[in-house]
Amino acid sequence: MQQIMLLIQYTLVYASVLTLVALGGCYSERSGVINIGLEGIMVMGALGGALVLGCISPDLPGIVIFLAAVLAAIVFGMLFSLLLGVAAINFKADQTLAGTAMNMLGLALATVIVKALNIAASGGSNNSAEIAYTATREKLLLAQGTEFSMFMILTAIILAAAYVLLYKTRFGLRLMACGEHPQAANSVGISVAKMRYAGVLISGALGGIGGLVYITAGVSKANFEVGVAGFGFLALAVMIFGQWKPHRIVLAALLFGVFRALANVNNGFDFLTALNLPQPVYNMLPYIISLIVLAFTSKNSHAPKAEGIPYDKSTR
Repeated sequence: MQQIMLLIQYTLVYASVLTLVALGGCYSERSGVINIGLEGIMVMGALGGALVLGCISPDLPGIVIFLAAVLAAIVFGMLFSLLLGVAAINFKADQTLAGTAMNMLGLALATVIVKALNIAASGGSNNSAEIAYTATREKLLLAQGTEFSMFMILTAIILAAAYVLLYKTRFGLRLMACGEHPQAANSVGISVAKMRYAGVLISGALGGIGGLVYITAGVSKANFEVGVAGFGFLALAVMIFGQWKPHRIVLAALLFGVFRALANVNNGFDFLTALNLPQPVYNMLPYIISLIVLAFTSKNSHAPKAEGIPYDKSTR
């Protein structure tokens, strides 16, 4: 029973990460901008959150620590996502290449920053790329000794807000119009560039929060040489499998979250132990599943029609 509870807890943790990041990608791509750079955005959001968690006093109320870390992750994620916005919207650059560059830059930049900070703080004796936050992480948990955290509540709120915002508000309908028919949107006075920037910035905010949730999942320190272990790409698979729709994205995130959680708790299940599979197999499971799922579902995926196509109203 205890192992089942652990499986549920880790499933919800990883599903929260994937839901947040996939929703971020959904906003960007619904506006017409492909966001391959979610991995890099996650790393930068994780950096902002980890710096706050590592520096803030653990004596402060948990809600204050939580809000400060989330705000830092949002700011770092949004600022980094501006690189994609400028490249894709202003300079009409290839969005896939821009996102790929962001992934490489994010990991390298975070590693350099953290190493520089550790070297400066230790007088040169510590050149690791790790930030520890043991005491402050405990304040984020809803119940000590579990993995249920404030981030799960935040994810539920953001998920509900995403559904309402995209389908029930003028902003959401305009955003999706810019990803489907930007010429038509422009003809009725909608600024395609502004809406696409809004989609990219929201993507950066949610990706940043997702990065923060990832580094606080079961651990009390973040190693930025490792980054977020491909979760940004896994979130892209969740987004595609979820057909760019919030209610489907959360179901896909739960599916992938179960397989990722198995890597943490497989030793507690006798039938899995009897299989005598090496640990790396369980670590690879979510990525293998993502390949299989996309192979069978990608042909039926209905991406926004103007996704990845630069828009210039002067060439209508």
